[in-house]
Amino acid sequence: MLKEKVLKAINQQINNEYYSAFLYLSMSAWFQGKGLPGFANWMYIQYQEELTHGNKFFKYVHDRGSQVDLKSIAQMDTDFENVISVFEKTLEHEQFVTASINKLMDTAISESDHATQSFLKWFIDEQVEEEASVNEILDTLRLINGQGNGIVMLDRELRQRVFVDDTVTAAE
Repeated sequence: MLKEKVLKAINQQINNEYYSAFLYLSMSAWFQGKGLPGFANWMYIQYQEELTHGNKFFKYVHDRGSQVDLKSIAQMDTDFENVISVFEKTLEHEQFVTASINKLMDTAISESDHATQSFLKWFIDEQVEEEASVNEILDTLRLINGQGNGIVMLDRELRQRVFVDDTVTAAE
C-alpha cells in the first residue's frame, strides 16, 4: 500500500501525463491543419508516449494495492501562433513535467518509499531525453526562422519518427 502523500502525488502525476497526452494531440491536430504532416506525426507520437506514461503510473498504483483517483483534465490550447511557438510551449511543458516528477521523487524520498524511488528513476531519465529532443528541434527551427524550405525538410524528417513503447522494457 502506498503512503498517502506518495499516492496523492502519483495520482496528480497521472493527471499530468494524461493532460500532456491531450496537449500533444491538440498540437498534432494544429500541425495537420497547417499541412505539416511530419510535425503532426511527431506530436502524435508524443501523445502516444504520454498515454503510455500515464498508464504505467496507473498500473503502478494498482500494483501497490492503492486506488487511482482520476481528475478532470484541464482545457489545453488548441490554436498556436506558429511552429516555433508550439515547440517553445512543448519545451516549457516538458520542463514542467520534469519538475513534477522531481517533486514526486522528493516525496518518495521523504516518505522512505524505496519502491517508488526505483520506479521513478526511469521517468527521470526519460525526461532528460524528452527535453533534449525538443531542444534539438527548437534549435533547428530557430536556425531556419521557422519557415521556408527548411520547414519542408524538417517536416519530412519528423514524418519518419515511429512510436516505440519504451515503458514495456522499463522496470515492470
